[in-house]
Amino acid sequence: MKAKGWMLGAGGIFALGLGLWSAFLHGIWVPNGPNPRAFPTMGIDVSNHQGEIDWDRVAKAGVKFVYIKSTEGSSFSDKRFATNWAESERVGITRGAYHYFTFRSSGEAQARHMIKTVPRDPKALPPAIDLEFDGNSALRPTVAEFTQEFGDFMRIMEDHYGTVPVVYTMDTFHDVYLRDVRIERLWLRDVFFKPKDLRGKPFVIWQYSDRGQIDGISGPVDMNVLGRGVTLDSLLVGEKD
Repeated sequence: MKAKGWMLGAGGIFALGLGLWSAFLHGIWVPNGPNPRAFPTMGIDVSNHQGEIDWDRVAKAGVKFVYIKSTEGSSFSDKRFATNWAESERVGITRGAYHYFTFRSSGEAQARHMIKTVPRDPKALPPAIDLEFDGNSALRPTVAEFTQEFGDFMRIMEDHYGTVPVVYTMDTFHDVYLRDVRIERLWLRDVFFKPKDLRGKPFVIWQYSDRGQIDGISGPVDMNVLGRGVTLDSLLVGEKD
C-alpha cells in the first residue's frame, strides 16, 4: 500500500509538472510575470514572424509600446516593418525600431542600413540594437573587434537620431562582450526569473516572456514592460550627453 501511494504521489507530481510546462510553452503560465503595480507599462516587440497584425485589437488589449524589427546586418530589411510602423502609430501605440546586429558586417555599414530604413520621428522610441548569439554567426569577433564595431554603430545612431539607443541583450552575451561597456539604456531579457540589474547596469525595459498571447496577434509574441520608475516620456525626451 505504501509503495502504491508513493507511485500515485509521484505520478501526480509528474502530471502537475507536465501541465505547468505545457502552460509555460503556450504562454498561459508565466513563472516570472511582473507585478502590474510595479511595472504598469506593457509592451511587445514584433517582426515578420508575427505575420499580419490587427493593430486595433492590439491597442485595445492594453499594449502601450512596441519595438518593431526594421533591419538585420547590412542588407536585410524586415518586409513588414513599414506596415507595422505606420499601423502602430495609427492606433496610438508608441513605437520604436530595432536592428539585429550581426558579426558578419561592420557596425558602420549596419548603422547606415538602419538609417536608410527607419525615419527620424520625435514621437518614436530611441532606436534599439539587438545583441545576442542566437541566430548570429558562429565565427565570433574578439572583444576588441566587437567593441570597435559596436562603438561605431552607437556613435552613428546617436548622431543621426539625436538620442541614446537602447541596447537589448542577456547575461550570456553581456558577460562576453559588454562587461566593461557603459550602457545607458539597457533592455534586459530574462524569461525565467524576476528582473535584476545586469552587473550593476539598471534596465529601462524588461522582456519577461517570449510566448505571450495578445489579442490581434496569431501565435506567441515577446512581452515587455518598462523598468521601475521608467516612463515612455522619459525615453522619448531623453537626449544624449
